[in-house]
Amino acid sequence: MDHRPLGRSGLSVSAIGLGCMGMSEFYGPSDDDQSLATLAAALDLGINFFDTADMYGVGHNERLLGRFLKGRRDQVILATKFGNVRGPNGERLGISGTPDYVRSACDASLARLGIDTIDLYYQHRVDPETPIEDTVGAMKGLVEAGKVRFLGLSECSVATLRRAHAVHPIAAVQIEYSLWSREPEAEMLDACRELGIAFVAYSPLGRSFLTGAVTSPDALAADDFRRTNPRFVGEALAQNLKLTEALADFAAQKGATSAQIALAWILNKQDHVIPIPGTRRVAYLKENVAAAALRLTGAEVATLDALFAPAAVAGTRYPQAAMALLGL
Repeated sequence: MDHRPLGRSGLSVSAIGLGCMGMSEFYGPSDDDQSLATLAAALDLGINFFDTADMYGVGHNERLLGRFLKGRRDQVILATKFGNVRGPNGERLGISGTPDYVRSACDASLARLGIDTIDLYYQHRVDPETPIEDTVGAMKGLVEAGKVRFLGLSECSVATLRRAHAVHPIAAVQIEYSLWSREPEAEMLDACRELGIAFVAYSPLGRSFLTGAVTSPDALAADDFRRTNPRFVGEALAQNLKLTEALADFAAQKGATSAQIALAWILNKQDHVIPIPGTRRVAYLKENVAAAALRLTGAEVATLDALFAPAAVAGTRYPQAAMALLGL
């Protein structure tokens, strides 16, 4: 497994990380034993960068990672997040970046994870009611207290990033980025390179759509959030399926899978980007890891760029209410 620097933190992480959200929520039922086996296999395959958040499964995901970390803590670079506030029954209570909430959320995450220090602590969504300077100031206090090593932001704007970075160095920015979600190419990728910040790409496989595995929302579990995702329904779905068919043809010519091409496109195009595809299954994990060794020529990257031109993709990344919370 190749490694990439986590910004200027001094940490080196696997070129492909592992997103753990689906092990707890959003993509239908999961099995803890299966998830733990997948986490162990990831470590065996050279992945050392694991991503979770306090809101995934209302704390379940952090507790699951806590079980896994016992006896393995020094082998893992662990990232978690705060900001999306949920009640005990999963109800959404809004976004908070107030200093008091930052401190209490961190203590709660540390307890669930069963660790003393979080390697990378992200603000999951920017709180529009709290100045970013106040939020990052509180996060800086966590670093000074030894509870957090490095700081990150998720789904922020370039302007917000620059303001945050002036308060305390930001090691990583996490934003959705894939063949069909290329908004970061407008400004954010260049800003991260300029500032020496790693860019962590979540949903690099388009929530499995780019793999070709999802052809109808009817095949998804009743509680799978993709059933209401604009890109997975109606006319948008029909248009987007044409893109995955073309991607499958491209992959076949390279002797690879669609998932491997989607990941290789990111890795070959941007050397400061770290994709974190999520999976609950060892077979898919092995498939994803193999993408790290796949090389694409500049012409092949350009072909994929043209195939997935933003105008060719139908539907927004999230429903309207969730879109309003992005890029603050």
